[in-house]
Amino acid sequence: MTAEALPWLNQGDTAWQVTAATLVGLMSVPGLVVLYGGVMQKRWSINSMMLTFLTFAIVLVIWVLYAFKMGFGQPWFHSTHPGFLNAFIGKPSPVLSPKALQSQGTVPGAYGAASVFGFPESALVYFQFVFAAITPILSLGSVLGRVNWKAWCVYSVLWISIVYVVDAFLLWGGGFFAHHGALDFSGGYVIHLSAGVSGFVAAAVIGPRLQRDREIDAPNNVAMVAVGAGLLWLGWNGFNGGDPYSAANSASAAVLNTNLATAVAFLVWVSCDLITGRKPSLLGGVNGMIVGLVAITPAAGFVNGWGAIADGGIVSIVVYFAMNYLSSWGPLRRVDDTLGVIYTHGIAGLLGGLMTGVFADPGMAVFYDVAGKKYTPAGSATGLVFGSATLLKWQVFAGAFVIAWSAFATFVILKVIGLFMPLRMSTENMEIGDVAEHGHEVYPSDIPSLGAYQEVPSGVPATA
Repeated sequence: MTAEALPWLNQGDTAWQVTAATLVGLMSVPGLVVLYGGVMQKRWSINSMMLTFLTFAIVLVIWVLYAFKMGFGQPWFHSTHPGFLNAFIGKPSPVLSPKALQSQGTVPGAYGAASVFGFPESALVYFQFVFAAITPILSLGSVLGRVNWKAWCVYSVLWISIVYVVDAFLLWGGGFFAHHGALDFSGGYVIHLSAGVSGFVAAAVIGPRLQRDREIDAPNNVAMVAVGAGLLWLGWNGFNGGDPYSAANSASAAVLNTNLATAVAFLVWVSCDLITGRKPSLLGGVNGMIVGLVAITPAAGFVNGWGAIADGGIVSIVVYFAMNYLSSWGPLRRVDDTLGVIYTHGIAGLLGGLMTGVFADPGMAVFYDVAGKKYTPAGSATGLVFGSATLLKWQVFAGAFVIAWSAFATFVILKVIGLFMPLRMSTENMEIGDVAEHGHEVYPSDIPSLGAYQEVPSGVPATA
């Protein structure tokens, strides 16, 4: 079927949406694969990479079987008067038929106000899949080095089916909080806040790593960390640039804001190291980079350039001091969050969402009206500095719900899984690492030396 036969199809938007989705996918594989593989100790490198691949694959299968429609489909509960349950979750169904894959991309919305796009449903399904997949992969960073991989596979299925789809529907699928004006441009709440909270709860329930792993927590390959971090930074152009759902001015503005906030956050983090007497490290700088990316994610298309600078700078300072000083306090000290996901994603995601309520510029975000073939401003995106506290109020309510729901549901899911299988690796396997879990290690130690393959000169005994 040609584009002329599909008057709604915009080839530019379609190309950008698939490209943006691929950039987001690259953030997980290979981005987080190599970042996790490099930042963990040598004996946990294979396990960290393997679990990332497993999660990515598992989420894709359940996403097309039923989960996409739970986050972006028709409301599961119907009533004559729209209420909370009516706007809580979508009805599960597959997206595998020709009609589902080739029809016009649409998000029905809980209150009947459908959003329609200039690209096929298949592009929308894949774009939203890569967002869904990266979320449990991020929370995986909290439990690396001790989680039972079989339990994690089951957890990934249940978590996406229970936690993620609810958060997505409430804020992106036209649900309760979206209806009341809460904003989350690309996932500060839906992805990062939920990943940080769920990862922290999982770390508490599963328990800490071996004491020696906590005491000697050195990366095995900093170059891999740098490559993974670079893929995250540039992949984020698709993360935030794809969410206007069109190849237009909002997409380019979101991309520029994303890079600006990230650069500021990186520089602020390094500056904090200098001010506090620490040596600026690459690993610290990567944390600053991630904090900037997370902080701007809920606001990328809603704030102007000054807002992006403020967003990255403020959140970087707060998370820096939380990670370096607050982490020694009470429960934060007792819970072994392997990669500090509660800070770099949980706290940064929450603050980024709240900053959206402060700095959202009503002249920034525009949305494409397919029927009218025109772009219109989103006047409701008005932050506190532009004279309205309403948005900030709903940002607070939405953030509080995501924290409560993610924590409660994650706790229940893990406790139920624990009734059927251990959540932790065996102590013996934790002592050994990758070889015990997967049968090989990242840098094999039994490779013969180069000398074994050198040609023996004529006249020299072979045993020389």
